[in-house]
Amino acid sequence: MDHPTTVKILKFHAEKCKGCLECEKACSKVHFKTDEGGDKSAIRIHKAGKSYEMQVCNQCGLCIDMCPVGALTRRKNGIVTLDKNTCIGCQACVGFCPIDAMAKSDARLEPFKCISCGACVRACPEKALELVEVKIDGIKEIVYHKQGA
Repeated sequence: MDHPTTVKILKFHAEKCKGCLECEKACSKVHFKTDEGGDKSAIRIHKAGKSYEMQVCNQCGLCIDMCPVGALTRRKNGIVTLDKNTCIGCQACVGFCPIDAMAKSDARLEPFKCISCGACVRACPEKALELVEVKIDGIKEIVYHKQGA
């Protein structure tokens, strides 16, 4: 398989966010068929002073090598996905994720993550989110820099 060089990730415009959490609710519908948000959402919005911050997977793929059973893979479109049938629920990827974006919930054994489906983008009334295409190598460089490597 050819390795993808780009991937679509979420871009957050903090100056537009009002903290309504409609994005989290939309994500919960994707992962849990509910609109609870919170721990059932792969996107997390946090208050940061007078504005907001987003916590979400940036598709760096560093978690792939951490999975002892190969449940994490990169699709042809660049998105890193988790196979629920292969996952053993060890949570190694959750503990390893350099930006704490791999999510877990007491409602299921396996962790989950953003798959750049765009449900949150469509749900945001303030247009604070968008899907943008970036180079995969550029994402890894940013993550390594944040880790001090």
